[in-house]
Amino acid sequence: MGKQATEMLKGTLEGIVLAILAGRSAYGYEITAWLRDQGFDDIAEGTVYALLVRIEQRGLVDVEKVPSDKGPPRKVYSLNARGQEHLNDFWRTWSFLAERIEQLRTQVSPPQRQGE
Repeated sequence: MGKQATEMLKGTLEGIVLAILAGRSAYGYEITAWLRDQGFDDIAEGTVYALLVRIEQRGLVDVEKVPSDKGPPRKVYSLNARGQEHLNDFWRTWSFLAERIEQLRTQVSPPQRQGE
């Protein structure tokens, strides 16, 4: 993924993670693995874990500690009502921006350079 795509992803990753959690509860590594399976190869686990801490602190998710066969209990995150509201706002904003950007892309021709 190029630098521009990485920067755009940073601005939308919270919404993407909330959308994943709207579908099912998951722990950090599961979320990271799913993102990588979807082609987001450059996302570091640390980025996802830091985001999970932030959305937990903001009260957007519920957290349950679940025993693990491979070490300490896992924190499993699930979207709560406040998180769902936040996700709905994200989708409204995403739709607005996507429509305007597509409109811009299709209706505005790039300026011509002198001599062309």
